[in-house]
Amino acid sequence: MSFELFGQPWLALNGGPHFSFNDGVSFIVNCDTQGEIDRLWTALTVDGGTPVQCGWLKDKFGVPWQIVPRALGEMMSDPNADRANRVMQALLQMVKLDIAGLKRAFEQT
Repeated sequence: MSFELFGQPWLALNGGPHFSFNDGVSFIVNCDTQGEIDRLWTALTVDGGTPVQCGWLKDKFGVPWQIVPRALGEMMSDPNADRANRVMQALLQMVKLDIAGLKRAFEQT
């Protein structure tokens, strides 16, 4: 089956019961706003999807997704190791990521 998702062509094959999804491969979606995170999180967990941790979820088919704020990469790679570590500690406490909470951890003095 071929399809297009956000302008990107995809090909999906039915591997049958011998091949299942696992966390070794996931789709990463970088979001600019909390609203975008919330909308995607809701859409991907509806009808049997499962929230996991740290911005990860599995959709109703068992496909792993990471729904993350685009700013997370910048915060985690900040040259100030204390700031990056605070962000990591905040992230580890979250299921769906909260941009405001991550920013508070980043900006804490």
